Amino acid sequence: MRIGIVGCGGRMGQALVREVLDSEQASLSGGTERHDSPLIGSPIRHPASGEDTGLKISDNAENLFKISDIVIDFTCPTATRLHCSYAEKYDTAHIVGTTGMTEEDERAVNTAAEFVPVIYASNFSLGVNLLFYLTRQAAHMLDEDFDIEILEMHHRHKVDAPSGTALSLGRAAAQGRGVNLDDVADKVRDGITGERRRGDIGFAVLRGGNVAGEHTVSFNAYDERVELTHKATDRAIFARGALKAALWAFGRQAGLYDMFDVLGLDKG
Repeated sequence: MRIGIVGCGGRMGQALVREVLDSEQASLSGGTERHDSPLIGSPIRHPASGEDTGLKISDNAENLFKISDIVIDFTCPTATRLHCSYAEKYDTAHIVGTTGMTEEDERAVNTAAEFVPVIYASNFSLGVNLLFYLTRQAAHMLDEDFDIEILEMHHRHKVDAPSGTALSLGRAAAQGRGVNLDDVADKVRDGITGERRRGDIGFAVLRGGNVAGEHTVSFNAYDERVELTHKATDRAIFARGALKAALWAFGRQAGLYDMFDVLGLDKG
């Protein structure tokens, strides 16, 4: 299986390169960066051993989709929309971990999924996806006497907030309660806000340092609190999950999948 990586020079890209190179079930077909990146033309090396793969970083994402069976995409929404068109054109499975996507961006993902297998997830960590499942179950079992608050923290370089994972946790909680997240989400609190509205799902965001990702879903009632927490200490967990998704996607029929499909979890 030939796996390509767009955005291979960044922190996440390097974690993906390492996972693919270390896999016995896949080979690295290539990697790309933005056309203005100083990394263009540089050799792709194993991030740990420094071994040269014989490949060079390119700015030709279209060709990468052409020569690959699967492309893993943790880039930005604008790039991902373009990549979706390449996946469709060259019949290449597409693993999408890009966050901050708008409805327009997601329409491009949905369109590509009509022609090729696409796995789209806000978080590829196996533990986080278990957290999604547990959050939905807990929200279903605990009524509105339990106020739901979602706290997330990431490194200072993250550009979107709340994180895609936090929003997915909110959707999981809303699904458990049988409500629409857009109707109950409380993302901004500043000044005199008044009392907390019963049934709302609150979000809080922290940014700083090099935190890979921490998420807590807190269910708060009088005199008791239930918390579900996941802490990531290395981006390798996301890369491992993305590789697992890529191996699962190989040979699948066209369609839009997520990590619940990969892990065999009940979607409810």
